[in-house]
Amino acid sequence: MAPGIQISQQIRFGDIDAYNHVNNVVFLQYLEDARVQLTYAELPGGGTFQSLVGKDLFTLVGRHEIEYLAPIAFRPTPIFVNIWVTNIGGSSFDFGYTITEADESIVFAQAATSMVLVSRSTGRPVRLSDAQRTALQSWLGEPVPFKRGTARPSTSTTSEGNS
Repeated sequence: MAPGIQISQQIRFGDIDAYNHVNNVVFLQYLEDARVQLTYAELPGGGTFQSLVGKDLFTLVGRHEIEYLAPIAFRPTPIFVNIWVTNIGGSSFDFGYTITEADESIVFAQAATSMVLVSRSTGRPVRLSDAQRTALQSWLGEPVPFKRGTARPSTSTTSEGNS
């Protein structure tokens, strides 16, 4: 697994659609839960990424991409969402995800999300601070290996790339 975190996600009966599997929209909710868990996870040296964002800034989703690889039926055992950082730009950063069995023997989906750091007062993107960049680097891993689609940016820790 990449250097992020793995969180368990219990499938709720309401997550199942008429086709008797987890609805595609629910997969995005699983990704959101993982993002929240990661950004509130304790960083080495203390604090969280959310505490580094503060009250004057917030993050917005700029883009989602998801590739569904296997259906998830209702079951009493959880599935797991693995999340890590794949790219750090000027004012943006990307998360990579896999939704898997605990041992990652089955990958149900893989996904990516681009986030943008924004000023509450202006609504405009704001450059990541050195502290925010350092926090994100602690979770930095490889790009998501999508089976289809355009080429993904390489792992970056510079201020160039997405902005």
